[in-house]
Amino acid sequence: MTGPQEAPSRGQALARALALGRDRLVNADDPLRDARLLLAHAAGLERGQLSRLEVEDFTPELMAGYLALVDQRAAGRPVSKILGYRDFWNHRFQVTEDVLDPRPDTETLVEAALAQPFERVLDLGTGSGCILLSLLAERTAASGIGTDLSEAALNVARANARALGVTERVEFRVSDWFSALGGVFDLIVSNPPYIALDEMPDLAREVREHDPRMALTDEGDGLAAYRAISAQAGRHLCRGGRILLEIGPTQGADVARILRAAGFETVEILPDLDGRDRVVSAIWVA
Repeated sequence: MTGPQEAPSRGQALARALALGRDRLVNADDPLRDARLLLAHAAGLERGQLSRLEVEDFTPELMAGYLALVDQRAAGRPVSKILGYRDFWNHRFQVTEDVLDPRPDTETLVEAALAQPFERVLDLGTGSGCILLSLLAERTAASGIGTDLSEAALNVARANARALGVTERVEFRVSDWFSALGGVFDLIVSNPPYIALDEMPDLAREVREHDPRMALTDEGDGLAAYRAISAQAGRHLCRGGRILLEIGPTQGADVARILRAAGFETVEILPDLDGRDRVVSAIWVA
């Protein structure tokens, strides 16, 4: 004869919930990490606060909401697009289906930009604004402009600017690269669409289906944006001004050649934390 079944402890209830999510996310890169993020979001907590949950918090309503999020992730939707934000550099940025999901690799560009002083910065194809706004948050005397072809993307960037408290130092414009711009800058940055058309089918599903296509590919060889930017950037840079362009890991030599042909000097290819080519920098001296 057995006695009454013991109620689960707080730790056991948490472990069971996470295991349930993990088992539904077998195709994710890190199922347990994703499960923790989604459970915390469903509970209105940060991931590191899950230990605050008591046994009685694991209500049918919480579990239903949590598993609905898990099912979205299992269907290929990125965690950031489910949560509505991505942590990047030193801040949290709102993200939607209208903007490219900020990725840690892009922090290489931010770090390189901050290595030297600047006062006026232009971000071409700003998307969520994560690059431009990270720079302005670090350099409180600087100002800048972010451009994008998508008004919906610029609305996300504007919301992020308000959240970071930099709205008085930033302007956002709909522009096809430099078409709606005048004046000069001492720093130009961009993470342009650099995926070649024939590479698109090989992208991860969560990228291919949930990032804006025009932020991913030029529908050609992946170098069209670099050609367009390099051809015009000199007119918008002061003497000694810098340009920093994010690249795909096999594009360093090609982008460096394009910049040199356009008159840029001191061209360098910078690696990301994994040692892959990630940013090409150059100086305008003409």
